[in-house]
Amino acid sequence: MKRILVLLMVAVLLSGCAFWKHEKEKTAEELATDGMARMGKKQYSQAIQSFERLRDWYPFSQFAILAELKLGDAYYATRRWEEAVFAYEQFESLHPNNEAAAYAVYRIGMCWFEQVRPPDRDQTATRKALDTFHRLAAQYPDSLYAVKAAEHARVCLENLARHEITVARFYFKGKKYKAAEDRLKSLLVDFPDMGVHQEALKFLAQVQERMGPEEAGDPVSPPPDEGTGPGE
Repeated sequence: MKRILVLLMVAVLLSGCAFWKHEKEKTAEELATDGMARMGKKQYSQAIQSFERLRDWYPFSQFAILAELKLGDAYYATRRWEEAVFAYEQFESLHPNNEAAAYAVYRIGMCWFEQVRPPDRDQTATRKALDTFHRLAAQYPDSLYAVKAAEHARVCLENLARHEITVARFYFKGKKYKAAEDRLKSLLVDFPDMGVHQEALKFLAQVQERMGPEEAGDPVSPPPDEGTGPGE
């Protein structure tokens, strides 16, 4: 019995070595082709495996750049945001002049954008998405991805504006009128055309009424060209 077990273990080890040799014999192009085919079939775990092998076994191949970028896409598709951000950042760092660099930055922003929470929740992801979209516009102003990012950036700004009103209402309920006033005044300066200006002005008047004239600061008036804005 012991001899049979030993023979079985040897057989397993040998078959494992044969498998490894077979995989290692794949060329960079074959691994790239396999990875892309897996992506097309939404077999993302297998795609990641192929791209990682390509990147690690053939780091100087022309296909390695593709693998580095598609790793980010595979992680993105499986909502593994942290790993996707890391992969895209690595690509941008290693290939800042590559024509796909703007795409990588855009996808970094989208990783954060996909994690944006409602206005009454933490807005860390919103701010990181917005910062990334602004960086994309600054670094690659002529890119089509900068145009696409501008639409998402506006959503982020509106979310942040509504967050400020939510925080101001929290202070108001707690009778922290000065804190509410400061928050609303900052909102009016930082987010003047995000569709919440009129709402913020009305709420500010309500806050200052509670504060009394001796507490309240100078009233804020709408600019001469203030319109209703989207969403009002």
